[in-house]
Amino acid sequence: MSKHVLSLLVEDKPGLLTRVAGLFARRGFNIESLAVGVTEIPGLSRITVVVDVEGLPLEQVTKQLNKLVNVIKIVELEPAASVQREHMLIKVRTDNQSRSNVIEVVNLFRASIVDYAPDAVVVEVTGDRAKVDALLRALEPFGIKELAQSGMVAIGRGGKSITERVLRG
Repeated sequence: MSKHVLSLLVEDKPGLLTRVAGLFARRGFNIESLAVGVTEIPGLSRITVVVDVEGLPLEQVTKQLNKLVNVIKIVELEPAASVQREHMLIKVRTDNQSRSNVIEVVNLFRASIVDYAPDAVVVEVTGDRAKVDALLRALEPFGIKELAQSGMVAIGRGGKSITERVLRG
């Protein structure tokens, strides 16, 4: 199996996300990551889906997604041709002795501390999967109390836009 990042430009309509996720579920594909947000065009949203599948079944799902009335465009984003980022908040156990070491690790990864308590700090990190995973491994010895992660967001490199066709009418 191989990981695929799909960017879907869709009309912002109730129930569309359920229908999109349902197409993957009916094929037995596990969605590794899912992020939805507004675009620069009012009334349109971008869905970024990360799935781990072989090529041919993905092509079948893509064809079915294109048949949904509210799906405007689907693009597969290759890692070399796109910017892909994940966002994570990590609550790390600290005390007076370990706090400076945690801060050193956080600074090394160009992450930031966004909340401080006497017994824990909350670290915010944004980056590719490798960076986020490496930071987690570095913080594990201190004790990770909790974490929350967004779905991957991705956008193509260069001047082309997935919304260009829509803007031109």
